[in-house]
Amino acid sequence: MIAPGAPLVKDEFIAWIRREGEQRYHDHHRYHRLMHDGKLTKVQLQQWVLNRYYYQTRIPIKDAIIVSKSEDPAFRRMWIRRIHDHDGTETGEGGLELWLRLADGVGLDREEVASYRSVLPGVRFACDAYVELVRERSLIEAVASSLTEFFAPDLMSKRVLAWERHYPWVSPEMLAYFRSRVPRARRDSEEAVDFVVRHATTYELQARCVAALIRKTEILWHLLDCAYAAYVDPAWGPGGARA
Repeated sequence: MIAPGAPLVKDEFIAWIRREGEQRYHDHHRYHRLMHDGKLTKVQLQQWVLNRYYYQTRIPIKDAIIVSKSEDPAFRRMWIRRIHDHDGTETGEGGLELWLRLADGVGLDREEVASYRSVLPGVRFACDAYVELVRERSLIEAVASSLTEFFAPDLMSKRVLAWERHYPWVSPEMLAYFRSRVPRARRDSEEAVDFVVRHATTYELQARCVAALIRKTEILWHLLDCAYAAYVDPAWGPGGARA
């Protein structure tokens, strides 16, 4: 039994992070399971893309906050790359543009998606809560909240296969965002976990890092809960199955 104040060794700490993340990651959510089993309707798939875009737009904002928390130029140079990954280095590039191309691919109006007008209030609340989590917590906790990326490569690979198999009406070229995130999420998660392991030097800090990760998984889960209620069951949302 590890006494409070005695930090876990590296392997034990990483195992704790992985255990909590794997148990709570949103690939277990019923919306994702329906998606990967090919059981979503076109509208349900479209609305996931539309609502998830709002989350995508919060990522470079939270990353900018993380950059602003650090006094270390080397860390800032490393982390700012994430902003470039999503925003691009010029108009028409980056992950947000790839997501809008995905919106094109599922038959959505990209201007409507980019306007956020149709984003569910609960989705907006959850995504904004992620930005506030990063803003309010320490640098190490903010970095730890990003460790859901540990599990993203497997999910993205699974998603590409599922979409190609079950939703052939979506052009494979439109899945570029998912493919691009596999190597980038692996790289980003390795950098983040290395930072967290090196700087969480007490058990208390380690516990706070794990708590930040858990909170992030809850935010992702809430996003999907909102989409499920609106578009699957009871499907009360605009354009929902029972609308």
